[in-house]
Amino acid sequence: MIPTGILETALYVDDLDKAVEFYGGVLGLQLLGRLENRHAFFRCGDGVLLLFNPAETEKPFAVDARLPVPPHGARGPGHMCFRGTAEDLVKMKAHLESQGVEVEAELEWPNGGRSIYFRDPAGNSLEMAEPRIWGF
Repeated sequence: MIPTGILETALYVDDLDKAVEFYGGVLGLQLLGRLENRHAFFRCGDGVLLLFNPAETEKPFAVDARLPVPPHGARGPGHMCFRGTAEDLVKMKAHLESQGVEVEAELEWPNGGRSIYFRDPAGNSLEMAEPRIWGF
């Protein structure tokens, strides 16, 4: 059996309120749910972005008695990349700049395709790239 894709991606944030405002307000992702200061989940295309407060996810947690979730967490900035077309990258760069979000880098990859890099309020490195950087 070979996995067919990535269903969810997790990033860890120290201020869930700021993260929810950034991912929902600035990036426009649809909030699927939030549990107090523990986590928030957003739809992103056909996947889900999970935002966790590591101070809370390192503690035992159960959705209910039948669903104990193993503790997990990470500290420090992570990375994730959003998929986009060349046109999406141009629009995203303009949108981010209009929201006061610095675009740290724009790269033209040797195999073809471009990407832009920026950060969320927790310092996570975010990227939007054309899938052809990976040959898709």
